[in-house]
This record gives sequence, C-alpha cells and structure tokens, in this order.
Amino acid sequence: MTPRLWLPALLIAPLVLASGTALEAQQPSSALIVSARCLACHNNLKTAKGQDVSIGMAWSASVMANSARDPYWQGSVRRETLDHPSAASAIQNECASCHMPLQHFSDKTAGHDTTVFAILPLETHHDAEAAADGVGCSGCHLAQPDGLGTPSSFNGTLVYAPATAYGPYPPTSRAVAIHTAGMKFNTVQGDHLRQAAFCGSCHTLYTSTLDASGKPAGRFPEQMPYLEWQHSDYHDKQTCQQCHMPAVDEPAPVATLGSPPHDDVRMHSFTGANFFLQEMLNAHHDELAVSAAPAALTSAADGTRAYLLSKAARVAVSNAVLSSGRITFAVTVQNLSGHKLPTAYPSRRAWLHVTIADSSGKVVFESGKLNADGSIVGNLNDADPSSYSPHYVTITKPDEVQIFEPILGDSQGHVTTALLSATQYLKDNRILPTGFDKRSAPPDIAVHGEAASDAAFTAGNATTRYEIPSTTTGHFQIKAELLYQPVGFRWAHNLASYKASETQSFVSYYESAASKSAITLAETTASF
Repeated sequence: MTPRLWLPALLIAPLVLASGTALEAQQPSSALIVSARCLACHNNLKTAKGQDVSIGMAWSASVMANSARDPYWQGSVRRETLDHPSAASAIQNECASCHMPLQHFSDKTAGHDTTVFAILPLETHHDAEAAADGVGCSGCHLAQPDGLGTPSSFNGTLVYAPATAYGPYPPTSRAVAIHTAGMKFNTVQGDHLRQAAFCGSCHTLYTSTLDASGKPAGRFPEQMPYLEWQHSDYHDKQTCQQCHMPAVDEPAPVATLGSPPHDDVRMHSFTGANFFLQEMLNAHHDELAVSAAPAALTSAADGTRAYLLSKAARVAVSNAVLSSGRITFAVTVQNLSGHKLPTAYPSRRAWLHVTIADSSGKVVFESGKLNADGSIVGNLNDADPSSYSPHYVTITKPDEVQIFEPILGDSQGHVTTALLSATQYLKDNRILPTGFDKRSAPPDIAVHGEAASDAAFTAGNATTRYEIPSTTTGHFQIKAELLYQPVGFRWAHNLASYKASETQSFVSYYESAASKSAITLAETTASF
C-alpha cells in the first residue's frame, strides 16, 4: 500500500458544492467510512493566533491511527495464534475489534470474522484501506452511547450507527446539510464523546484464557485503566479526554466548512505513553505502510516524551543519613496519573534507578541500571523467563531493583507473557493513583504480591527504603530516577522463538532500538 493520506485525501474525498450546501454522495450509509474522507474538511485548521489544530494531522501520527500497523501488536497476535492454532480465527477477530474497528465492523456486517493475517502486510494487500485506518474517525464518532461504562461495552463492544455521526458540539445547519448530502449520515451532538466511559470500552480488556485444546477456560483482566480510574479520586475531577486530548487554549474551528470557532476544542493527538511505537513507526516507515509524515511522527514522539516528563510522576529522596556503616534513605514515587503507573498492556514497566556517589564523584552503589539491550541489571525476569524480581520493601544490594510491573502467571503458577495462557497476577505493584484503596479494590484491579502488605505502598505513592553498607565516610550524593519502558526486555524477547514474519520483524526492530526503549519519567538528587 502506498502511503496516501494528506494531499491525496482531498482527491479521495472530493466535496462538490451544489447550491451552497448539497454535496456529491460517494459513500453508502450502511458502512463506516475511512478517515481520509473526513479529513478533506477536518484538516488545515488554525486558530486566530496561528496554532495548527488540524484534526487529521494530529491523529495521523497517533497510536490510535496506527493501531493496526503496530508491529508489537501484530507479533503478539501471531504468537497467540501459534500457541492456540484451533482458536486462531477467534483470536484475530477479537483483537481486531479494537485495533481494526472499521474492518471488524465491515466483516461483522458481512457475517464473518476478521482474519487479521489475511490483510497483513498492509503495504502489499490490495484492499487494506479499512484495516489500515486503525482507530479512525468512524471508530469513535459513529459509535452510539448505548451501554457505555457497563460490562456490555467492554472489550471494544461498541454499537455503531453508520447513519449517525456524533460530535461534541451542537451542529450548525450547514454542517448537517454537508454531512447529510456528502456522507449520507445525520450529525448530532453526543456528550458521550467527552465521558471516560467512552474510552473505557476498548481500555477495559478481558482476555479469554484458553486451555490446551484452545477452548475458553476463564477470563483474565488484561488491561484495566478505566476501572483503575473509577476506583481512584480522578473519577470526580478529570476524564480520560481531559488528560489525553490536550486542550487548545483559544477558540478553534473543527472543520473548514460549517464550523465556527468553538471553546474547549481538544487536539486529536491522543497523547499517551508509547513513544517507542511512534519512533519505531518512523524508523520502519515504508515497511509498516505508515501514512503519517516522518516529521509528524517525530513531533508526536517528542510530544509523548514531554507529556510523560510533565504528567506522569515525581520522585523524592528523604531521610538520608550515614550511621553505623550504613547509608539509609527512602525514595518515594508519586503517581500523577488517574490510573496505575504504568497501566494497560502488561509489557509496560517502570523502575527505580538509584546511584550513590562519594565526594570524588565515584559511584559506590547502583541499582536498576539499564543495559544497552533493554534489560535491567539485577532483574530476575530479564535474566530468566521463569523467574521475576519481587516487590521490595527495603533494598540492600546492587542486584536488587524496585520494578513497578505486572507479572502474569498461568494455571500452574508459572511466569508467562502469553496473554491467553494467563490466569492470574503473580505480582502487580504498579503505582496506585490517588484515592485508590488497595484494601477495597475489586479483584480485577487488585494489588498482588508483597506490595499488598507494604504499608509504604499507598494511594498515590510508593516508598522504597534503601539500606546500603558503606566503608567510607564524607560527602555523598544520591540520584534517583524513575525509568519507564513501553515494552520490557522479556516481553519483546519471548517472541523470538516464534518463526513468523511478524514476530521476527518486531524482535529485530526492538533489538536495533533497545538502547532507546526507556525514558526517565522523573528524577531528583540529594546530598548529605
């Protein structure tokens, strides 16, 4: 597939004005439409001060737009189908509901499942436009408000109404006429687009645990950011959209035709936490049939990094003393988000990198160093896939490292990164949001492992104590960083044994960029 989004979009979706409002209809009302047809009117938008607020340009470089191109998703789905060949069709269909909603809806309407690997690779398939759209305009704006926030809407089970498009503002008469004539659907205001429950549909994901024969044997809470948000105090003060769709600070248009400037316009950049994917899409632009311009992807990745640096966490060092041959201090991480940190897909992890330097600048202690291959020094799971590092109340040695992560277990209690083999969390010490009571948390979002009984692991904060032997005295400096990886070493390398193009491609992409797979979310220093 040849990338063809921006200038060609004006040709893909021609708008032929007749008598001022009527437009040439090109799309049947029984189908969802690809985003390129929307972008003819929802691009090239600027505020009075000149800020570019183009919906299409911001969306194109987002993870949402590239959800079907995500090489880690492709590799992970392929791995699950190889593990469970008798359920391969059902696995692909379920995963497509959130990553390829337009394709999934089209196939469902036609009465059959979505077969992901019949469409991949996107760059060579002759009819992959719907799949390549990712989570596009139709995926959100043609979804009805029915059942949102309830279990019936989870796992991407949205109800689509191809004849009705929802927007956050009351539509003008001209906007109604344009959409009715040109796109063959009505346009109405939909307040549900501003509600966290809307995002909660795809961002509450239960996967079906499969037995050896490929039959369902239970349900596993794989990704729970919406339910984590509900159990925090953020549900009373900030929605998903208010955090992940940056606000424009002045009135702004949302279309080139039929749209006056509106207050509270939000950018469609959907800024989240996966800078690594955005950089990978740029590095393998043509291989992955990426339509967004390289400059847009660079800007998006930079924006994601800046967002994480300002919005994710703070780190503090306290009570640092040298006494009786021991350096003791505490490192506290404060979670600034409205869900666990990190949250969602369980490949994500954050950890403390802590160093102590003496008066000459020599490092006399280090815990949590990142290796060039993306592994963490001292992390048992990176060294051995059958093991994992526990949650530490107190760290006393360099090969102990505090990693905030989920560790999945199968029915035998063995560590696994196979989602459809997972039945339990052996460890989940991801940092809690404020207002989150771990004692009353439902099982699906509970704390697991040593953190459950750690009195210093509380709502909004996680404090780790360090007690380090020292044979020297004098001036010391402590540096504490919270590092973060969207895809941890073990989660990437467990795909290596699967001999399929999707798994092998991702592992090669990861290995070539592993040294850039992590960023610092927050850091601080303390001298004593």
